Amino acid sequence: MDLWYALTGLLPFEWAGPYFMKNALLAVLVISPLFGILSTMVVESRMSFFSDALGHSAFTGMAIGALAGTVVPLFAGADPMWFAVAFAVAFAFLFTYVRRKTHMASDTVIGVFSSTAVALGIFLATFGGGSFTQFNALLIGDILSVEPAKVGLLALILVLVVVLWARSFNHLMLSSIHPALADSRGIQVFWQEALFSAAIAVVVTISMTWVGLLVINSLLVLPGAAARNAARNMPQYHLISLVAALVAGVAGLLTSYYIGSSAGASITLYLALFFAVTFCLRGKVR
Repeated sequence: MDLWYALTGLLPFEWAGPYFMKNALLAVLVISPLFGILSTMVVESRMSFFSDALGHSAFTGMAIGALAGTVVPLFAGADPMWFAVAFAVAFAFLFTYVRRKTHMASDTVIGVFSSTAVALGIFLATFGGGSFTQFNALLIGDILSVEPAKVGLLALILVLVVVLWARSFNHLMLSSIHPALADSRGIQVFWQEALFSAAIAVVVTISMTWVGLLVINSLLVLPGAAARNAARNMPQYHLISLVAALVAGVAGLLTSYYIGSSAGASITLYLALFFAVTFCLRGKVR
């Protein structure tokens, strides 16, 4: 981190001075590529609302962690985020299993899991007369409160997601478009989708406290959706999604710093603007 602080200290900008902005900028530079890469998978797999359901499950995990910390002495003082990560990953595997074992559409299964997760989270948060207000910060997020250790964790996850994306993207696409054909070619459809869902679960859970539960789904949809308007081939599709997420992330952070708005909402609005521009120009760029 000392090297990062030294490098950002050389930037001739006012916002590059405070340490919280240095940490937030590093977080954006790590989170944005994650969202850009995962967005292409989410859009092509037609799972746009899955990340929203995962956000609800992560909230439930936070509630479980908070309750466990007050009831079980062993977990007193433990970070609820780890409960949220574990619950979200279990949620992702269970969703994948049910999705494969039923003939219901994905949006129906997502709706069942999402509504159940949010209801369970609210129930646990208010159990015994507890107050829901302790979780209000999760709804909006605060990227300025990012911790360097969690940025390092996300950087490791970024490396793992890039490896997963490079090795399994074609298999994931075939599995989502034609599961039977994928099975006939020896592709383990369930484990491909389960691993992909678990990756989204971890990213959503860890970054939820920074970008906010209310907008985190849009960050996993808009980069890929905008890229589809402008891309002529698959490499362009991935590159545009990644660059759009990165540029919007930095622009949203700076907007948040100068006008005091929510960073997550600012990033989302920049991505929405990019989608609008690419939608209007989609006939000219092809």
